[in-house]
Amino acid sequence: MLFLDDFKEKKILLIHNNQIDDGLRFRNENIVFEKNGVVVNQISCHKVFCIFIIGDLTLTSVFIKNSLDFGVSIFLLKNNLECYAYMGARAEGNYLLRERQYKADYEQELKIAKKLVENKLINQLLLIKSIDKKFNYKEEKKNIISRVIDAKDEKELLGVEGNYSKIFFKNYFKDLRWYKRMPRVKIDEYNILLDIGYTFLFNFIDSLLMLYGFDTYKGFYHKLFFQRKSLSCDIMEPFRCLIDKQLLKSFNLGQIDKKDFKVVKGIYRLDYNKSRKYTKIFLDTITDNKEEIFRYIYNFYRYQTNPEKFEFPNFSIK
Repeated sequence: MLFLDDFKEKKILLIHNNQIDDGLRFRNENIVFEKNGVVVNQISCHKVFCIFIIGDLTLTSVFIKNSLDFGVSIFLLKNNLECYAYMGARAEGNYLLRERQYKADYEQELKIAKKLVENKLINQLLLIKSIDKKFNYKEEKKNIISRVIDAKDEKELLGVEGNYSKIFFKNYFKDLRWYKRMPRVKIDEYNILLDIGYTFLFNFIDSLLMLYGFDTYKGFYHKLFFQRKSLSCDIMEPFRCLIDKQLLKSFNLGQIDKKDFKVVKGIYRLDYNKSRKYTKIFLDTITDNKEEIFRYIYNFYRYQTNPEKFEFPNFSIK
């Protein structure tokens, strides 16, 4: 099991590449990146938590085996940042934990779902408060908690989350001339960037959950659905605010250049050569908050093993 003191030293590697002859190797417990047979960079495998590889790259079976032995997760992404393969460390033998996941009754699942939604919505309120000093945070927080508590089932809870999230996007991103949130539809530059940030956040959380032995397909708020990692979707909810905050910050700092995007038949696309800038921005955000994310998942693990002894975790954005 990975603990916080060890995790603090871990790094996330991002590799953009388009030459299949280039590759990653293990050499004296170092991960080595080679171009045309020449070592370009290297890092101790003990410092790496996961590797995101975008584009084409050569990986040997020996490299994959050593990565798993050292607890390094590998994510393979297409140029559009869609994750098409994952190889990573996991604790599949933790059957007691998974038994608790699958034996949770309807009331237990609804209780957890409410905590996740409440945490997400309150973080959204904190973000609005950060840009609008006249915003009545205390009153809105009281209203949200009341509505979440009163939700009779997951459908009503989903409605509460949806209504408040629409209000959040409209108010927080007003300077961006925000239209609306449409995942994976690519209707504008900002939806594309949110998709990028959310994708990396999701995969990072998913790899942490698997380290503790969770079945990431069995969620509490997001229900079972074919090929959907519902638990990872659940745990991601309180942390979406990190990506939201970074998007507005990048806009205000002038880091977003609309010339980096192309419009083809009404669909916005990010130029591949420009994508490195934005992937780095969001991965840096995740790295800056990795300890908080780890601590949350560790406490969620403890809560799942003994809900009578441990409290459900909470994340509050700064």
